[in-house]
Amino acid sequence: MSTSETLEKYDLIVIGGGPAGYVASIRAAQLGFRTACVEKTKTLGGTCLNIGCIPSKVLLDSSEHYHFAKTRLQKHGVGVTDVKLDLPLMMKRKEAVVRQLTNGVLGLFRKNKIDWIQAEARLLDVQGEIKKIEVLQNGQKRILEASRILLATGSEPVALPSLPYDGKRVISSTEALSLLEVPKHLVVVGAGAIGLELGSVWLRLGSKITVVEFQDRIIPGSDKQVSGELYKLLVKQGFEFRLSSKAVGLKDTGAGLILEVEDMASATRHNIEADYVLVATGRRPNTAGLGLEEAGIKKDDKGRVEINDQYQTNINNVYAVGDIVFGPMLAHKAEEEGIAAVEFLAGQKGHVNYLAIPSVVYTWPEYASVGYGEEDLKSANVDYKIGTFPFMANGRSKSMDEVEGFVKIIADSQTDRILGVHILGPRASDLIAEAVLAIEMGATAEQLARTCHAHPTLPEAVKEAAFAVNKRAIHY
Repeated sequence: MSTSETLEKYDLIVIGGGPAGYVASIRAAQLGFRTACVEKTKTLGGTCLNIGCIPSKVLLDSSEHYHFAKTRLQKHGVGVTDVKLDLPLMMKRKEAVVRQLTNGVLGLFRKNKIDWIQAEARLLDVQGEIKKIEVLQNGQKRILEASRILLATGSEPVALPSLPYDGKRVISSTEALSLLEVPKHLVVVGAGAIGLELGSVWLRLGSKITVVEFQDRIIPGSDKQVSGELYKLLVKQGFEFRLSSKAVGLKDTGAGLILEVEDMASATRHNIEADYVLVATGRRPNTAGLGLEEAGIKKDDKGRVEINDQYQTNINNVYAVGDIVFGPMLAHKAEEEGIAAVEFLAGQKGHVNYLAIPSVVYTWPEYASVGYGEEDLKSANVDYKIGTFPFMANGRSKSMDEVEGFVKIIADSQTDRILGVHILGPRASDLIAEAVLAIEMGATAEQLARTCHAHPTLPEAVKEAAFAVNKRAIHY
């Protein structure tokens, strides 16, 4: 290995090319910073574009088309016979979409004159005014210098001690996006967004799906009423759930897997036979090998980098954003933080309203939420009022034959200000944007209800739920 060499100094070095890192790099270039982004993988975009958000949504849409054609198209007067699954073609389309989007990010880097350095990075000396990082590229070590560093290295799946990944039969979300066959029986450990979304994909394509969840409900931490309704709908679709249960052991018989599961209430154990086990129990900050400890950068008890309200670590001009800091591990949250952090380091005023960060579970129907749930407000002793409106009473939903679910709006009892919105229904991922804007602008339920909505549309259900907050729903 050759000796290290010092390269030209940058104004900002961003470590990580995922949603937080590449968006921050672009914003920095817009503000006139000479910027380098260090990303070790072969493509930009991070987990989200390559092995997360985007490929999972491609497969969710493709599997929904397949399932719709097999089970519901006839109801619309469209006769279809001999519907066949071409799994290799479905995977090929997924890869093409990912390739187009990652190439798009590379094009944005070129447009904004950002240097992409495909290498592994490690903090070398960040105490002084000039920060130094070491990169390992093609077997050679090099030194990069900058006056500012932004850490945006994302997260990685968490394995369970009782279920170590083997990448073949005991898999993470990465492998679950690229299976070459439809599992006969896929056991999903974890009933969060990742587990339910990937379970939905393979259920639609013909797998038996059993979900094992440690908590007593799906989507832990979400609004209990809405997650309870989603649970019923998923059971109706064919999901099997083992709630309040934990996986305690696994045996590979050669012919298949046997997962040992313990029921937490009764302390009894039973076996589940499967050919694949997907472990989807969460993610953790990806900071191994970055040299945080040696650099003196503080982390909290969850392994997240500690930052102040301007995303600066305890080291001057070293910033951190995204999945390695506090808050939900969401791509859009990471993007907002990346922009805000760069604006702060440029002497401007960055802004992220953490109450106005939406969350989406891309099952069908979808579940999208923003702000507080009922349980949050009860524990905080906040007086609130609720308005709900079912999609079965919405004209557009009826025409689409998508009538499951409802909109739930929670507002302050005294001020009428919207505190939380929860949508279970068709295209909830799109509908939630209006609710996010309402919370961002401090709108009241009355103001949202008085906003004219086109007819017939799904967003009218949001308007009606806002009217229902003050017991004035028109169509229900």
